[in-house]
Amino acid sequence: MNSRLNEIQKADPEIYEAIMGELQREQNKLVLIASENYASPAVMEAQGSIFTNKYAEGYPNKRYYGGCEHADVVESLAIARAKEIFGAEHANVQAHSGSQANMAVFFSVLNPGDKILGMDLRHGGHLTHGAAVNFSGMIYENVFYGVDKETGYIDYGIVRELALRHRPKMIVAGASAYSRIIDFKIFSEIAAEAEAMLLVDIAHIAGLIAAGLHPSPVPYADFVTSSTHKTLRGPRGGMIMCKDKYARAIDKAVFPAVQGGPLMHVIAAKAVAFKEVLTKGFKTYQEQIIKNAKRLSEELKRRGYIIVSGGTDTHLMLVDLRSKDITGKEAEEALDRADITVNKNSIPYDDKPATITSGIRLGTPALTTRDFKEEDMEEVADIIDKIITAPNQEHNLEAQRKRVRALCKQKPIYGRQS
Repeated sequence: MNSRLNEIQKADPEIYEAIMGELQREQNKLVLIASENYASPAVMEAQGSIFTNKYAEGYPNKRYYGGCEHADVVESLAIARAKEIFGAEHANVQAHSGSQANMAVFFSVLNPGDKILGMDLRHGGHLTHGAAVNFSGMIYENVFYGVDKETGYIDYGIVRELALRHRPKMIVAGASAYSRIIDFKIFSEIAAEAEAMLLVDIAHIAGLIAAGLHPSPVPYADFVTSSTHKTLRGPRGGMIMCKDKYARAIDKAVFPAVQGGPLMHVIAAKAVAFKEVLTKGFKTYQEQIIKNAKRLSEELKRRGYIIVSGGTDTHLMLVDLRSKDITGKEAEEALDRADITVNKNSIPYDDKPATITSGIRLGTPALTTRDFKEEDMEEVADIIDKIITAPNQEHNLEAQRKRVRALCKQKPIYGRQS
């Protein structure tokens, strides 16, 4: 990787050092953040390509700038591959992020003050599903559903009751911290009964859906949005899929309503990532993500940890730390000192603020990209347990840090680095 950074090193040594520091951090720490992954060298090369120079406002064959013949090829390939992967009628690959994809959907069919029924952020939803601090909470009226206090599962009966009582114009399904299969068919039936449109945000589970390991919302939803990293393992970006009848409204909402020129270098990287999704090995990779998550969950439970909803069907889990006499913030900091990267996370019905939390969120996409298997997850669970059990004993943290480094050395990400 160093050889590709010679020009940065000469032009800006400070940025070069930061990049090299990030490379070392990713190589030498275990990344268990559920929304992070390692893009392939091919994806990164595309994102760092000459397409970074090109403005291409508009869409393929309908641009407002000249010289877009090669940009048209790239974007057309990305669109075609996205539609093939998910069986979508229409796809827009220009959204700069999953959040902007959601914004474009709202702008395409909603008016300020319209009502949205979405999953509560504190129960596993996302900022853009109506949180007060987000545009979705500032512009629209919001009603929230959550998970059952005892089971940790979505109660579809309550979702239906809320939908019929409040009659939202749009229902939002999908989550950023919910570990169970989501029944999109039921959501579509509730939306139809309430005469609401259905948006499904698959940012976290897109890779699982692409591999056929989680039910797809595409046959049921009016709109499906996603980021293109996380389990899809592409560049950081967004995309929107929808029924043909919404195609023109969606394209107009992305450009010119929400964004200007598309990031053609990122779209090129999306196209490369989508081609990787279409390979045979991608399903095997996604299967291993789930196997690893299930094993990590079970090993933590065996060590006395409470997993919200009792386990996982996907790539992530929420760990309730209240029985361990440690907050999510304290656990995140202790794990980081021993070279394990996680994020503190609120758990359903949490009595602690989001800056502290009672839990941590763990995910296995990045470790699976490093070729971690189930037996490795047993080791990871043991390391996590020993850190959380004695978070302030420096000799213990040093011992666990050595175990982490040994695992990282065995399974490097981008070649062997010191």
